Amino acid sequence: MPISITGSKRNTPPFRYDIVGSFLRPESLKEARRRFAEGEITEQQLQDAENEEIAKLVSMEKEIGLQAVTDGEFRRSWWHLDFFLGIQGTRKILLNQGAGRPEAGSRAESFQIMDKISFDHHPMVEHFKQLHALAGATAVAKMCIPSPSLFHFVQYYNGNAVYADQEELYRDIIKVYRSAVQAFYDAGCRYLQLDDTAWGTLCSERHREHLQSVGMDPDRLAADYVRLINESITDRPQDMVIALHVCRGNYQSTWFAAGGYEPIAEQLFSQAKVDAFFLEYDNERAGDFRPLRHIHDQFVVLGLVTTKHGGLESKQQLKERIAEAAQYVDIEKLCLSPQCGFASTEEGNLLSEEEQWDKIRLVIETANEVWTD
Repeated sequence: MPISITGSKRNTPPFRYDIVGSFLRPESLKEARRRFAEGEITEQQLQDAENEEIAKLVSMEKEIGLQAVTDGEFRRSWWHLDFFLGIQGTRKILLNQGAGRPEAGSRAESFQIMDKISFDHHPMVEHFKQLHALAGATAVAKMCIPSPSLFHFVQYYNGNAVYADQEELYRDIIKVYRSAVQAFYDAGCRYLQLDDTAWGTLCSERHREHLQSVGMDPDRLAADYVRLINESITDRPQDMVIALHVCRGNYQSTWFAAGGYEPIAEQLFSQAKVDAFFLEYDNERAGDFRPLRHIHDQFVVLGLVTTKHGGLESKQQLKERIAEAAQYVDIEKLCLSPQCGFASTEEGNLLSEEEQWDKIRLVIETANEVWTD
């Protein structure tokens, strides 16, 4: 289907060409983290190395033309655990899953609630302030944190001896995230992204069957999670854009969930009060665009360019897929991005830095050709 539009570029988030957040860690930073773990350098020396590489990254993001910039999550080991472990009342735990199996696919680390949770002096607020300063007046500093629904989803599997009452846990998660939203806003954040693999899991028939086998109703969980997200962001300032990124797994180019959005579309797309959805659509695992009929007035950032490998997509096919999605969502409400980050963990996906930037260039060039002034 040919594209024929008179659309416009956007000067506010989400942008016509956007990014999910994480970037491949440079070797110098990986080496610094190794040396710190082995006691060869101090924490301050590690931070100096992070500061240097983040400054280089933001400079490159600006140079290539991105309107939204991130710190690449260079200070993190995990895209989600580092944030969860900065919440008061949590601790890191080691899991037995995959122990002794080299093919297990990920480091066996997670978090557990050990006391009543609260948000206070979280280190990522300071991390954002540094990013905001680097972004300056020529770019928007984008902060990415895991969603409140994912916090609940992960803690469920790890056990929780603190909250016997589910509603009390929900209330405290909401308090934590309301405080987080305000803290990042006060630090200058006007573009916040909530990353979430729980919704990707709820798209998967295999995972839904497993949830049912342990006595959980996936549809009830979806309803609870929409409420959790909505109540967590209900007090956000009017000039703060909040997006939700739905992911199906992104550890060293692997994935863990497959299935289209139909099982969650009506509840999530029509009821979640986020401003935009970042949705994976890089291959058949994500299904077709028909579930987008449930989108109301939100923006949809189509993740059509994969971060799982370095091969470049056809620009013409990207345009055709955007046109296909536009059958369900006004093309003025569509944007384009990579499907996920390039390094959701410090190990990174299986592609080179050059291939990473080629992907970003493809997103920018395609968007500029689709959405014209």
